[in-house]
Amino acid sequence: MGERTYYVYMLANRSRTLYTGITNNLARRVWQHREGQVPSFTSKYRIHRLVYYETYRNVRQAIARETEIKKWRREKKVALIGAGNPTWRDLAAGWFEPAKAKADSSLRSE
Repeated sequence: MGERTYYVYMLANRSRTLYTGITNNLARRVWQHREGQVPSFTSKYRIHRLVYYETYRNVRQAIARETEIKKWRREKKVALIGAGNPTWRDLAAGWFEPAKAKADSSLRSE
């Protein structure tokens, strides 16, 4: 059996509301949040920008870290994000194909 990787991650929305979670497939989980497939706090407040994550090989360590971060005050979470991602850019930008827009017939040349 191969080793698994676990991720503790933080998502934010434009107004910097935060969500902390854990997963073993970061790309899939971020995509689920973006598509609203996680009917919860994140879908209600459109929290889907990946602003921070950590990688673990041991699920117990990952769970302990997620629990630790969730207990922190907001200021400490903001400092953690700011240390590695000071502009709060979306770390998952470009991971997914943009939705294909319907062709606008008014832009076609005749």
